[in-house]
This record gives sequence, C-alpha cells and structure tokens, in this order.
Amino acid sequence: MGSGTDSGSFVVVADGLRLHYRDYPGPAGKAPLLCLHGLTRNSRDFTDFAERHSPEWRVLAADFRGRGLSDYDPLPARYTPVTYAADVLHFLNALEIDRAVFIGTSLGGLVTMAIAAIAPQRIAASILNDVGPELTAGGLERIRSFVGKDVRFATWDEAAEAIAANNRRLPQGYSHDDWLEMAHRVCREDKGEIVFDYDMAIALPFETHGPVPKVDLWPLFKALGQKPLLVVRGEQSDLLSADALEKMHEAAPGMKSVTVPGVGHAPTLDEPEALEAIDALLGSLDA
Repeated sequence: MGSGTDSGSFVVVADGLRLHYRDYPGPAGKAPLLCLHGLTRNSRDFTDFAERHSPEWRVLAADFRGRGLSDYDPLPARYTPVTYAADVLHFLNALEIDRAVFIGTSLGGLVTMAIAAIAPQRIAASILNDVGPELTAGGLERIRSFVGKDVRFATWDEAAEAIAANNRRLPQGYSHDDWLEMAHRVCREDKGEIVFDYDMAIALPFETHGPVPKVDLWPLFKALGQKPLLVVRGEQSDLLSADALEKMHEAAPGMKSVTVPGVGHAPTLDEPEALEAIDALLGSLDA
C-alpha cells in the first residue's frame, strides 16, 4: 500500500497561497489519479481510496485553498470553482503532469467540469461523485444551512453527532464509531475545542441579496463526456437526482454510472458497488 504525506508537500499557486497535497506513489508511465474533495472537506477524505489504488496508480489528493493544510485566502471572494480550477491547473503544471484521471466529489466534480471546458487535454478520464450539471435546490439549501457556521464542540462525540445530523444520518448503516471516524476527517482540534477544518469564509461567495445568475453547466458536462466518464450517485442523494442522472446519460451516451444503495450525498467510494465500477473504469484505461 502507498503512504501519502500528511504534511510538507505544498505547491505555491499564482497569487502566492500554498496549497497542500498528499502524494501516494505509483508508476510514472500512466496518468495519476487526482482526487478533489467537496466544499467543506479536505484531502483526508481520500486516504482509504488512495491506499487502495497505490502503488498500482500514483494518487494525488489536494486540499483546495481554505481547507485542511492549505492556506486560507485573505480575499474570500476568490473562493469559487473558477479559482479552484486555476489552482488545479497550476498544481499539475508545478508537478509536471500533462494529464490526470480526475476524481471529483461534489465541488471537486464541478471543478473537474470547469477544467473540461478550459483545458480538456489535461483530463484522461474522470469520476464524478454525486454531482452533475443539474443540482437540486433542497440539497443546496441543506448545505447552505451549515456551511460557514463556526460551530465548536467540546468533544469528538459531539462533533460526530453534529456531522450525522448535517448528513441526514446517511449512510443508513453508519454507527456512532463511523460518524466519529468522519469527524476526525473533517474536523481538527483548536485550543481545546473541536472545529471544522476549513475557513468559514468559504461561505461568503454564496451570500447574495439579489437574484442569483443562472449558470448553464451542461456545456461543461458535455465537454467532460468526450472522455471516459463514470458517475457515482448515492441512492438517497438530495443533490443529484435520479432524473438528472438520466439526463446526463442522454447528454453523454458513453458515460457509465452506478447508484450506491442506502447512501446520500456523497458516497465514500469504498462501497462495493462504487469499487466495482471504479475498478472497471480504471481497468479499461490500464488495458
């Protein structure tokens, strides 16, 4: 199994911020797997995924700016998918990587679609985890209800309970120990308290007092569909609906998909159904 670096691996991007990443060893002769996390998450989400696929593949898991060990942005207005996409391209250039297999969970998938539109040659294939060009209002509202709120917990058990509530206690089979493990992935200790491991200011770009402009993400998704593509959906996801997934198949006829039972937003990618689909995609690339 590979062993990623918890600290010490950084890239300085165009505006001077340091972005942290974990690098799991693999062969130089094929495109690495590049893991991009969700809005309030960080590279620790991909620890099990990386250890499963390294050293057969080199696996890179990056912290977006404002998350994990990456620098916080002094200008919160830059916390947008366009900025994150530019950061990812800078990251690939710094590591002299021409192409990668993108694995994007939620926000990470939106960033992947943005890169498909502006630099499609950098994408060898992609996996979108519970995200697409059409997102449900209910799921977006649930995320807005907790993101950017500087809640502090006295114990890890309290943090685990709050995270379970934020996720509608899905996956269904999760025990308290499972939620506790998730808490250790998404939180950190700060002066004796448990806090979420991201800059609360990431929520500021979502705040608006006027109409929100409608952005058509379908052209970005169709660009992504020109390459090998797998979409993983949680059966009980409140962000990516079954209807949206059907429309995605129509827009990208070559796309593969899998729905993970008993899971909401978003699958952890270690479920048997997800693993089988991911192995099939990677196996087709490795052939």
